[in-house]
Amino acid sequence: MNFRTVIRWIEKGYIKAYKLPGRGDNRVKVEDFVSFLEANDMPVPEVYLTNSESKRAAKPASKPASKPETAKQRILIIEDDDNMAKSIARGLSRAGYEVDRAATGVEAGIKLATFKPELVTLDLNMPGMSGLEVLAVMKAKSEYAGIKVLLVSAAGKADLILATDSGADAVLEKPFKNEDLLKSVAGLCAGK
Repeated sequence: MNFRTVIRWIEKGYIKAYKLPGRGDNRVKVEDFVSFLEANDMPVPEVYLTNSESKRAAKPASKPASKPETAKQRILIIEDDDNMAKSIARGLSRAGYEVDRAATGVEAGIKLATFKPELVTLDLNMPGMSGLEVLAVMKAKSEYAGIKVLLVSAAGKADLILATDSGADAVLEKPFKNEDLLKSVAGLCAGK
């Protein structure tokens, strides 16, 4: 793997990373690196496998491995307003969900492929690719069609109805209380 390729993946948000203060060097957690490799069907170096994973990799599984019951449900927040996105992320993280954010439709497409959420919160009014366009792409692609969509928007009633007719599973109108967000998300996650 080329060093510049990995840097580009980090810069584009394909791999979660953080920068060290001062020099600004990127650092990636092992679990994030392994998740990225697995999500993109790349071989995971033996050094990064735990003992149980090594044993699992050594013998073929009789059926595909399913997600453990204790795994956090993944939620992608598609929201261009940074403060709103942070607020939603904070509430969901505190409730035990694993969250990631996308500020544009293009970024959402990348995160859908790499983060693989079970649910997305989607704002309608975004620059460039609108929430309705993101929803249309999600429903048109078989790999994303099963992802639950919670529309979180301050759009007018006509737009909200259009979005639900286009495939959104539920609507949460802005402004909202954190309890309402958690109740909507829990209801959609339980309905899988």
